[in-house]
Amino acid sequence: MPSSRSVGDEAVAALARALAVAPTTARRLLRLGIARPADLVLHFPLRYEDRTRVARVADLEHGRPAQVDVDVLERIVKSHPRRQLQIRAADQSGELWLRFFHVYPGLAERLAPGSRHRVYGEPRFGVLGAEMVHPRLSAADRAGPLPTALTPVYPSVAGLSQTLLRRLVTRALGTRHAPFADTRGETMLADTLPAALRAQFALPDFAEAVRCLHTPPAGPAIEAIGNGGADMTIPTTPPTPTPHTAAAWRRIKFDELLAQQLSLAEAHALRARRRAPVLAPDGALAGRLVRALPFSLTAAQMHAWREIARDLVRAQPMQRLLQGDVGCGKTLVAVLAALAAVEGGHQAAVMAPTELLAEQHARKFREWLEPLGVRIELLTAAQPRRKRQAVCADIAAGRVAIAIGTHALLEAAVDFERLGLAVIDEQHRFGVRQRLALSGKRQGANESRGLQPHLLMLSATPIPRTLAMSYFADLDITTIDALPPERKPVTTRLFSERRRAAVIDSIRRLCGSGEQVYWVCPLIEDSEHLQLEAALGTFERLRVELPGLRIGLVHGRLKNSERTLTMHAFAQGEIDVLVATTVIEVGVDVANATLMVIEHAERFGLAQLHQLRGRVGRGSTGATCVLLYGQALSATARARLKIVFECSDGFEIARRDLLLRGPGEFLGARQSGEPLLRFAHLEDDADLLELARAATPRLRAEHPDAVAAHLARWLPARAEWLRA
Repeated sequence: MPSSRSVGDEAVAALARALAVAPTTARRLLRLGIARPADLVLHFPLRYEDRTRVARVADLEHGRPAQVDVDVLERIVKSHPRRQLQIRAADQSGELWLRFFHVYPGLAERLAPGSRHRVYGEPRFGVLGAEMVHPRLSAADRAGPLPTALTPVYPSVAGLSQTLLRRLVTRALGTRHAPFADTRGETMLADTLPAALRAQFALPDFAEAVRCLHTPPAGPAIEAIGNGGADMTIPTTPPTPTPHTAAAWRRIKFDELLAQQLSLAEAHALRARRRAPVLAPDGALAGRLVRALPFSLTAAQMHAWREIARDLVRAQPMQRLLQGDVGCGKTLVAVLAALAAVEGGHQAAVMAPTELLAEQHARKFREWLEPLGVRIELLTAAQPRRKRQAVCADIAAGRVAIAIGTHALLEAAVDFERLGLAVIDEQHRFGVRQRLALSGKRQGANESRGLQPHLLMLSATPIPRTLAMSYFADLDITTIDALPPERKPVTTRLFSERRRAAVIDSIRRLCGSGEQVYWVCPLIEDSEHLQLEAALGTFERLRVELPGLRIGLVHGRLKNSERTLTMHAFAQGEIDVLVATTVIEVGVDVANATLMVIEHAERFGLAQLHQLRGRVGRGSTGATCVLLYGQALSATARARLKIVFECSDGFEIARRDLLLRGPGEFLGARQSGEPLLRFAHLEDDADLLELARAATPRLRAEHPDAVAAHLARWLPARAEWLRA
């Protein structure tokens, strides 16, 4: 099997040959996501420059980019305090200073007195009058006629000049090329959408849209086209459209959303053709468990279980996302699904992102299922080697009915005898390859029969509607939309760190009445770079401030045995205040804990804050979450705290989180860090998403060749992630 380095070298060589560029240039282009000539067509400008006219020096405006023709009057080379080149130049209307701090060889000679140049830059006014810092140069007598369209400025990396990128894009826009060619030799701008569909949705021709975006006509509102910045980073959203470009951007966004929908529809259809074991969701074990519980399932839990049960009796693999707010009872539904696998003669695997959550699941599963004769085993990397080997041997032999663990379940040594169901908790914390690795484990008899396990993913971070329609469109989604009636609402309060003493007094009073407290910190140790209260420092400080109270400490660097002992002591009421990092974010359930203090809450994300807040209020009494924040709050941090303070609905918080962060950050590892939507915005372009969803079945049924061409253009390498 070729190494990743050899594959990378092959990609560099292939791109270098296709574009007739040096391998170093090809490597830089790959860093931009350009792996083939066709990718240049979709490498749209970050912003634009208006070089269609020449201004007079006297008419320059501060901060407004402009182009002027000037004669060099004087050249000054300075060495102190740092090397720089100052040029005094002028046209007939006035003088302009040109300043260069990065002087490349030959620049001073090029700007000799008496030479004439056309310069483009952003003027500013100082003590010497008008000046431009590092303007773009071209000799006026060689500049040629003025362009009729705006000049694009492309996202780039170090070593790739705008001149080279413009030349490559221009060549791509006019080159005949195989990937989108039919027998008549269409160009890379060939339209993949049927004419009737374009007419129905009022979409311009693809070639027309692309050319408009690469070289839009000049107009009075150039600031509205680009972001006006000087950075050369890859944009996450397209520039704001003008009347000239609005229709073009609409076509590009639609095409991108359509490619996503087509890919997800293909994945869904492919899965429907695979085979999975038929499980037993209505068996005796499930009934015995439900009757033995000291509480009744909520109507929302029963509805969710019925939807999952319908999938488990089918011979096609289930791929379902079970979502619900913190504390809604997802774990119990997952237990019922695992029982269906066991009663059907198969095994179940439950994977959690942290050891603490895996241990919590193991305790719950054992409490509920061991009385029914179901063997549960825990597998984590922290276990002794011999213990892990023994557990792996029992799993492979089929002696373990339900295996619960962390990423350790993905190790090559872990095989199943008959895996019927894979459950992934907090699914957004796992990458695509990890989820595929679990469901693709070797599994003895099932594998020989060509069966793959059912997959159930759990998420306490609700998926907003537009995300469900796009990134998760290949999944079946079940929602538990109600909390158990005994759950009390959690009151959220905002406190400046200056009011820390008042919080300490509240803790002293609560613990005096027998209640318990979490104190969460974002770091384990003090950092010179981030002025945050670390868990270790807070632990020592609280021991001094709260004499007589029992203070505990738990964090990710503790040994597994020490962490388990501490959490057990807290659950048994032997610790009054538990100082912790975010290892307690999920899975921890202590009914007597009625106060959560989150130190430097402005440093946490919305989902984290909501998850942490859900650790309290799990008993019959009300609870409070105190968000302690620092003095210097950014606008984003202030917005996050305001949302958590005002809202307790996880679905609304998730919707606002999506608006704040965008889908790339919101999804986390689902797409392995790749922002699959480069141009469309899920909220702003929801109407286009609806159109793309509506067009997908028709295209797949009536125009399969168009579907193949469209996916080849938009998702040549990303389809693997969308299908997982």
